[in-house]
Amino acid sequence: MSKRPAIVILDGYTINPGDNPWDAVETLGSCTIYDRTPPELKVERARDAEIILTSKVKVDAAALAQLPNLRYISLLATGYNNVDVAEAGRLGIPVANVPAYSTESVAQTIFALLLELTTRVGLHDSAVRKGEWVRCPDHSFWKTSILELDGLTLGIVGYGAIGQAVARIGAAFGLRIVAYNPRPKDPGPLPVRFLPLEELFAIADVVSLNCPQTDDNTGFVNATLLSAMKPTAFLINASRGGLVNEADLAAALKAGRIAGAGLDVVAHEPMLGDNPLLAAPNCIFTPHLAWASLAARRRLTAIVAGNIRSFLAGTPVNVVNEAYLQCR
Repeated sequence: MSKRPAIVILDGYTINPGDNPWDAVETLGSCTIYDRTPPELKVERARDAEIILTSKVKVDAAALAQLPNLRYISLLATGYNNVDVAEAGRLGIPVANVPAYSTESVAQTIFALLLELTTRVGLHDSAVRKGEWVRCPDHSFWKTSILELDGLTLGIVGYGAIGQAVARIGAAFGLRIVAYNPRPKDPGPLPVRFLPLEELFAIADVVSLNCPQTDDNTGFVNATLLSAMKPTAFLINASRGGLVNEADLAAALKAGRIAGAGLDVVAHEPMLGDNPLLAAPNCIFTPHLAWASLAARRRLTAIVAGNIRSFLAGTPVNVVNEAYLQCR
């Protein structure tokens, strides 16, 4: 590899729309930055790259075969499903991700969604601005019932770093915490009760999805699980949209089988105009922004720079395809 390796950032805009400079990465090589890269241009733009940084641009086996100079890939995210890590490993190309950079930001957004569903701040702000408080004969009014969280049960699906942060915040609100994790997990200092998935959905007043998406759990939140929930319960998803069968969730909301949903993610992003959840009642959205606080994006950039430095020093870290590299 050259002393100043050629680094290509394929889709850097969401990480740095202007407030999070790439200085730490640019000091490590000759850096070319693209805000966005359409699929048909990814090979052309990365052809001379020794190091690729990518978030959502897919680097599949066909692309890897056309990138003879490539020596290293660092994701601009925690998830690495957009890179064929097995094929990269077979080619001797380490693939690194960025773990745990947005834990607190994601947990914060989960509760922002939950508080909007239970307190309806946006609805009441709109009512006040329309003059309803000015015209009101009473000192106080509310457009819908306001739900107190204290004493309710929060069910957390996936008890990794984000799930544990959600549990900590939930406990501060007075929520009882139950959790599901496919493998045994130390609950830490909180009084967390681990339950089978079906039982968790049945008893929780709020279900928060905090697990990665895999081939095995894609669409697992379906009509069967949703029908097990209380009609007063809420579903929150700030993990991956593909965990939820969106048609089934829309049907459950329309039928009143659950009280509401707060979603930061959907199965196809950007969202498609025919997504059935757009017409579902009591469903609120944020546009996959839970990860994107400035503090989190700055941590992400610093970790990516650290990933590259470690690779250049011959001691790569955060490598997600190490098993495949060892099979070369």
